[in-house]
Amino acid sequence: METKKILVLLGNEDKETYTGSLADLYEQSAREAGHEVKRFNIGDMQFDPILHKGYKVIQELEPDLLALQEAWKWADHTLIVYPNWWNTMPAILKGLFDRFWLPGFAFNFEKPSGKLIQHLKGKTARVIIVAGTHSPFQTWWKYGDYTNEIKEGILEFAGIKTKVTAFGPHHFMDEKAHAKWEDKVRKFGTKGI
Repeated sequence: METKKILVLLGNEDKETYTGSLADLYEQSAREAGHEVKRFNIGDMQFDPILHKGYKVIQELEPDLLALQEAWKWADHTLIVYPNWWNTMPAILKGLFDRFWLPGFAFNFEKPSGKLIQHLKGKTARVIIVAGTHSPFQTWWKYGDYTNEIKEGILEFAGIKTKVTAFGPHHFMDEKAHAKWEDKVRKFGTKGI
C-alpha cells in the first residue's frame, strides 16, 4: 500500500467530543499504517475568524494560518471532521476558510478572461460530518444538500477531489451503530482515504 502525507483538521473547538474521537481514531489508524500525519485542532489555533473588510483588504495571516497553508500544500490527502450545526459547519470553521483559503494559495482567476486556476489539483480530501439529532438522509430530505458548501464551494473549487461521509443521529444511536461508524473511520485512516 502506498503511504501518504495526511493532514487531519478537527473543525470542532472542543476536542472532547465524538468528532474529536473520530479525528483521533483516523489519525491513529493512519499512523499505524505508516502514513505521515500532521494534525490541526481548530480549538488550539490562534486566529481572527472574522473578515473585517471582506476581501477588499486581505488581513495579515496569523502564524497558525500560515502553518495550516503549508501543511495543506504538503499533504496528499486531507481529512476534515466536524459536527453538523444548523445544517452547516461550525462558524469558527467557516471563519477559518474565509481567512486562509485565499487567491494565490488555493486558487486564482486568470486575467482578463476570469478563468479559474485551481492550485490544489491532484490532492484528495474526505470530510466527515456528524449530526447530533437527525440522520444524514433526513437532513438532506428536509433541508437540502448541507455538504455542498464544503465539498463544491470550497474544496473542489480549489481542485481537491472530495468525498463526504455523514454519520447521525449521534445522540440517538446505540454502541453498535457507533462501532460500525468507527470501524469505517479506522479503515479510512488505514487506507489514507
